[in-house]
Amino acid sequence: MKAVVNDALRAGLGLRGKPPRTQRYTVEPHAFGFRPGVDVDRLNQLADELEAEETVRRLDR
Repeated sequence: MKAVVNDALRAGLGLRGKPPRTQRYTVEPHAFGFRPGVDVDRLNQLADELEAEETVRRLDR
């Protein structure tokens, strides 16, 4: 049943007999320019620590 439905859809969309289009996936690297010693795997932890420090600073006012 599934094959019949798919075939009918392909025929209705005009895709019967055409090879499937494939798009190549490419990854473009980007140099972020982090300073030596910055562990990019722990950036979320750094953001959490900075946010906690800011919260403490605001509460101390």
